[in-house]
Amino acid sequence: MSEEDKIVELYKDMYTAMIRKDKAELERVHDDCFILYHMTGMRQNKDEYISAILNGTLNYYSAVHEDIGVTVSGSTAILKGKSRVTAAVFGGGKHTWRLELDFNLIRKNDEWYFTSASASTY
Repeated sequence: MSEEDKIVELYKDMYTAMIRKDKAELERVHDDCFILYHMTGMRQNKDEYISAILNGTLNYYSAVHEDIGVTVSGSTAILKGKSRVTAAVFGGGKHTWRLELDFNLIRKNDEWYFTSASASTY
């Protein structure tokens, strides 16, 4: 499996973990330095982000992946994912978003981890 394919699988694994509220998997795929930049400008570190998923502040129901692009450069990579995501976040109603996430990744001990993500719509 190519490095690009491994990263695409990591992206899909992340969404599955978000939907299932799988804390162990969410901790596995995100590096300890992970920061999420929401489209509102809000920033969450790894622990805040995972806690928001687990406590229902961020509820994810499904994701249909429309486009996933990966560029690898040595032990770092960039992923741009476009997915239709059904979610209810920050007390709002359930809605399907055309969510674009731009990720930075790092490879440590032959494993890839997300280090940051910026969210927007497309």
